[in-house]
Amino acid sequence: MVAERQTVEARAFAKAVRRLIPLMMVLYVVSFLDRVNVGFAALTMNADLGFSPEVYGWGAGIFFLGYFLFEVPSNLVMQKVGARLWICRIMVTWGLISAATAFVTGATGFFIARFLLGAAEAGFLPGMILYLGYWFPLSVRARYVALFMAAVPISSALGAPLSAWILDTHGLLGLAGWQWLFIIEGLPAVALGLVVLAMLPDGPEKARWLTAEEKAAIAARLEADHLSHDAAHQAAHPAGTHESWLPALKDTRVVVLCLVYLGLVVGLYGIGLWLPQIVRAMGYSTHEVGLILIIPYALSALAMLAVGQHSDRRGERVLHVAVPAIAAAAGLAASVVAPTHMAAIAAISLASMGIYAALGPFWSVPPQFLRGTAAAAGIALINSVGNLGGFAGPYLVGFVREATGRFDVGFMALAAIVLAAGVLVLVFRAKLGPSLQCNEAEARKI
Repeated sequence: MVAERQTVEARAFAKAVRRLIPLMMVLYVVSFLDRVNVGFAALTMNADLGFSPEVYGWGAGIFFLGYFLFEVPSNLVMQKVGARLWICRIMVTWGLISAATAFVTGATGFFIARFLLGAAEAGFLPGMILYLGYWFPLSVRARYVALFMAAVPISSALGAPLSAWILDTHGLLGLAGWQWLFIIEGLPAVALGLVVLAMLPDGPEKARWLTAEEKAAIAARLEADHLSHDAAHQAAHPAGTHESWLPALKDTRVVVLCLVYLGLVVGLYGIGLWLPQIVRAMGYSTHEVGLILIIPYALSALAMLAVGQHSDRRGERVLHVAVPAIAAAAGLAASVVAPTHMAAIAAISLASMGIYAALGPFWSVPPQFLRGTAAAAGIALINSVGNLGGFAGPYLVGFVREATGRFDVGFMALAAIVLAAGVLVLVFRAKLGPSLQCNEAEARKI
């Protein structure tokens, strides 16, 4: 009987992985591409529209102010209306706004378009993190979060040569290459929003491709998983777990995770939104830049998967966040003093790998002490505060670049911030430790 139940459970989770993860990765590839393609557009857009480095940095980063303001409300709405309808809404609106960015004519329009894009997309990532919790137990969450979020470096690796190719369409139908970039990479989100309506069930109970027995197996496993973790957290931490959103937002663990994620995102976007221009400044052509950037992002995707799986096998989260973050800080610092261009690119690759590798274990932490509405609000708050780093990182690098004419001072500042995030995890290890532990034996069952 036990063996039969485990077989049904394994079959149900295997179906969920096949049906959901590839689709979610495609959605995130398009999502991330639409928010960072501005880095490639800047190679010609800045000159066409007369943007200074500081103006570009402000516009690239203001996306995250809109994201910050609407993140928590968006996730609470998704909790009420369901993932299927709300993710569709997010994708359609962000796709239309991203495509419309092609028609801005100056700094004000650029700022408005980027702000609205952030507001439209708010809730997508925390919504997907929350959605994974509807399907997969805590003990294997890091590997599936990492697999889903590997779409980020994959989108950057694929998007770099694609964006370089699109820029070559300059003059087609009277539009600049950077305008075609926003249009061609924005409209697929609208089409995928309709795909979501057809293929993304709100949860296991709504999945037509699961049998009643398989739905029951997933529900039983998730319930048992939550009960075991809740008992451990209640014994180890006075705050235990949260169901209501307001107490969750006051929890010290949520505050610490907000700050840690803020540091990671400062580094992620400080690198990502400036890297095409940095490599271009080394003397490479637009096409060479596109090919070179495949290297750091392909390596980052592999690092994410490896660290996520290792974190689940070891049942440990703290060091799997801290060590990659510290390695990323070292890579950023090394890129400043690298003696050759290739050495600098290798150092930046290390920094990218470290930041991305920390994300799977990191996002496996909040669901271990947040449930229901508390999870919707808490995960959204962590992501929204953290994504202010998406404003601060690009703006910081742009400000320093305009003031000094150099990137190295800005990258040293990024290194210090990412290092602080890694150290903060270690400093609060005693408080976070119980919330970061998984059951290794349970993790091996899936």
